[in-house]
Amino acid sequence: MRDFGGVVERTPARVVRPGSAEEVAAAVREAAATGLEIVPRGAGHSTYGQSLTGGVCLDMRGLAGVREVGPDRAVVGAGTTWREVLDATLPHGLTPPVLTDFLDVTVGGTLSSGGVGGASHLHGTQAANVLALDVVVDGRPVSCSPTVRPEVFEAVRAGLGAHGVITGATLRLVPAPDRVLSCTIPCRDTADLLRVQREVRADHLSGQAKPSAEGWRYEAKAVLHLGTTPPHTTTVRPPRTAAQTTPTHTDTSHLGATQAPGTAPPPTGTVQPPGTAAQIATAHADTSHMGAVQAPGAAPPPMGAVRGLGAAAQTVGVQAGAGSCVGGVPHAGEVPSGTSEVEELSFLDFADRLRPDVAELTVLGEWARPHPWGMVFLPGARAAEVIEETLASMTAAGLGLSGVVLVKALRIGDVPMLAAPADPVLFSLLRTASPGCAGVAEMLAGNRALLARAEAVGGTRYAVDSVPGRRLDGAASLGQG
Repeated sequence: MRDFGGVVERTPARVVRPGSAEEVAAAVREAAATGLEIVPRGAGHSTYGQSLTGGVCLDMRGLAGVREVGPDRAVVGAGTTWREVLDATLPHGLTPPVLTDFLDVTVGGTLSSGGVGGASHLHGTQAANVLALDVVVDGRPVSCSPTVRPEVFEAVRAGLGAHGVITGATLRLVPAPDRVLSCTIPCRDTADLLRVQREVRADHLSGQAKPSAEGWRYEAKAVLHLGTTPPHTTTVRPPRTAAQTTPTHTDTSHLGATQAPGTAPPPTGTVQPPGTAAQIATAHADTSHMGAVQAPGAAPPPMGAVRGLGAAAQTVGVQAGAGSCVGGVPHAGEVPSGTSEVEELSFLDFADRLRPDVAELTVLGEWARPHPWGMVFLPGARAAEVIEETLASMTAAGLGLSGVVLVKALRIGDVPMLAAPADPVLFSLLRTASPGCAGVAEMLAGNRALLARAEAVGGTRYAVDSVPGRRLDGAASLGQG
């Protein structure tokens, strides 16, 4: 059995598929009595064997399901994916305040590790936005919250399974917008990228470093929630320029499931038909659905312009939501200064923006290849220095054909078990061991070097990473992801 990382393989002695918290508790008691390790597994999102064991594998997908949706909360099973949560809450006009960029990971998994999303600069991690939990502790089911067994509540959120197995959660909900504006902001360097993320008022913020012929280029993505439904419902897809046909890495932020959404997982050990390097690069040159980047040297469009729309539609697209930010920050619907491209789309299309990328990567074989990821929390004051040093020491081959570099300034929230420095920045090297690129061993060595740089300046690991010999206590519960 493998996880999404595809680097580590383990065969469990037994697989248990519990359908209730009581069955989880019984499995935990039996494993303890026989001396076997027990590891929960949801979507298998871990990247270095955290969801794998030679003991008892708990298949948590039997605990999937949204049991209740209220005006400000949802009660769900730990094996429920965030896609399933959103499918249940959006008809009520509600959404979790923080969504992972990739929706096909489970609630139990991300709450066990922390759970970072594009709105974490406003709301903190997903673990900071859970109201109550059902947990199996010492072989018995218990409920906990900030006021009921608060010591358990604090220990299991981002606790990596060391203090209990999450079986259910009551999630905070906020009003969902009807539509969003996704704004691309080119940045000069890492320091400028972090400045934009700290200064721009937006409901979703993220950053990327992308390899190019001239070195690394940087861009921020700022997404504004708009509250009224426009006359048109079609996603705006700006026309591509000649420069945009150059092969580049698509924005596949936080990819992390074992199969494309809506498809059955391939049998263990099965490799998808591989695509050639040219096919993969060409496929990922088309990032128009994520918001195109202007041609090098070209003047940015006028402030507030939405490429591909006429003047009247531009006014609607940028100003219709003025002063009506839904569930986020007051930004008056204003496109941030320095924006080069704006795309208007429904909130659901934005939340599920990685679906076409995953389908494409699956066809090309990239989704089935190893993904040895490096992920660290850096102190804000030293983040630019570490990121620049790391990128200077690597090339696009160190990422793979579909790899992604993410830079995200965020808040952790009230989650005592999630170790992170002050003013944290999550720096992620989401590597894919593509043919003709760096091999797994070289990528893992790069992850060790990244962690050493981070720890030297007071940084910490984000425990969904791939670092040999540095497995964290209780990390097995990350398999719920």
